Amino acid sequence: MIFSSVIFLFFFLPFVWTAYYLSWKKSQNLILLLASLIFYTWGGREQVFVLLLSILVNYLVGLIFYLIDRTTVEGRVRVDFAGASASQPNLHNLRKLLFILGMILNLALLTYYKYINFLVYNLNLSLGWLDSDSIAMDKVVTPLGISFFTFHALSFLIDTYQCKAAPQKNPLKLALYLAVFPKILAGPILRYCDAENQLAERRVTAQTLSIGIQRFIIGLGKKVLLANPIAVVVDRIFTIPANELSFDLAWLGIICFTLQIYFDFSGYTDMAIGLGKTFGFEFPENFNYPYISQSIQEFWRRWHISLSVWFRDYLYIPLGGNRCSPAKHYRNLIVVFLLCGLWHGASWNFILWGLWYGFFLVFERLEIGRFLKTAWRPLRHLYALGVIGIGWVLFRADDLSYALHYLKAMSGFGAAGSGQYYLAQYVDHEVTLTMAIGGVAALPVATLFKRLTRRFVESPRAPNRALAYGISFVHFAILSLLFLLSCMAVAVGTYSPFIYFKF
Repeated sequence: MIFSSVIFLFFFLPFVWTAYYLSWKKSQNLILLLASLIFYTWGGREQVFVLLLSILVNYLVGLIFYLIDRTTVEGRVRVDFAGASASQPNLHNLRKLLFILGMILNLALLTYYKYINFLVYNLNLSLGWLDSDSIAMDKVVTPLGISFFTFHALSFLIDTYQCKAAPQKNPLKLALYLAVFPKILAGPILRYCDAENQLAERRVTAQTLSIGIQRFIIGLGKKVLLANPIAVVVDRIFTIPANELSFDLAWLGIICFTLQIYFDFSGYTDMAIGLGKTFGFEFPENFNYPYISQSIQEFWRRWHISLSVWFRDYLYIPLGGNRCSPAKHYRNLIVVFLLCGLWHGASWNFILWGLWYGFFLVFERLEIGRFLKTAWRPLRHLYALGVIGIGWVLFRADDLSYALHYLKAMSGFGAAGSGQYYLAQYVDHEVTLTMAIGGVAALPVATLFKRLTRRFVESPRAPNRALAYGISFVHFAILSLLFLLSCMAVAVGTYSPFIYFKF
């Protein structure tokens, strides 16, 4: 079940809202958890046990953390959970052992379900070169959203182990943190230390409900009115045989994909954040107009922000961050983005995609890369977009061979363009208009408009009140039209892929 579907918009969501708002406050977490499990099971009936296993394992580790922490008061030993006295160092060692075990179990679960096919495939290639028998194994199906709920689980373990948050003794709250439906499939990633209080106490006001619904409508419009039509062009171009790709089609495909993935993922994030607000949750922002970036450092401060923050807090800083020698600093960047690539997918494409960004993050910190800070602003912008575009080729191509042929075509060494595939087959007035609107919407135009109109809307002066009411009415009319057009697109069953479902 996806947010931009008839079953979700007109049946699931109204039913959940009704049940949630009409229930007692103490039962709201239970209702939301049950709704989340139904939502997840709808798209992954066979894999829901993996989610439940993750919840169980992490709850048990967290419960033992809670029991251990109760055995000491101001650093003095009280009693261990076996009833016998215990020394504080022994309890500390036990706590550390459980933390390591919990991390291993979570990572083992992620490795098996997401990477085992890739590992076995490459191992069989190696065995073939050695004339050895290959490993026979059925293909393992990757559960939906496993990368996201595993990173949430790791955040829970790390934050409770480091005492940034209290261990969770209530299984309902931990299950809700891991499984709440607005964020389980594609984030944004909410650190446990930020979610702890929200699991215990949330408040929904008329204002937050209104803001949440507006944010959801904007995200829905991004997804079905911009990302979906562009996705049709992208998918058609990326099915062209590699040796028949022409220069213009290759560039059209990657420009369209650059827009598609942004509106697809940021649209989903807007819907998730909006839905979270309607239930009292505050999810972190995930995008801040990444395509206006003038460096790769800036791009990763604007793109998938919650993932960047997760890697920064739980991997980059523990490795030493930039508070070490330059060589170790560069190593830390490469390691983080290598793992970032692997997190996105089990293929050599994603490994190279991560290393590609790691290389440019190191490059920008070297003396030779520092000239970018003083270079002409449009030149810096073109540099960033060029690196990002090449990265998206690695991200979108089905395999490494196709990616290399695609990059070759982009460089002007592809097909001549006079064969079976030509530009006019893929571009019409609808595609042109969608790309134009998408290009404008990827810029901070809406933010600028809000700044310009806020003075009128918030001003108490009488001459501006009529204008303020007019602006509010136009805003309401635009949102209503956006929702109507989005519902029409959803109702007619237009092509609606979602890129981040596979992660």
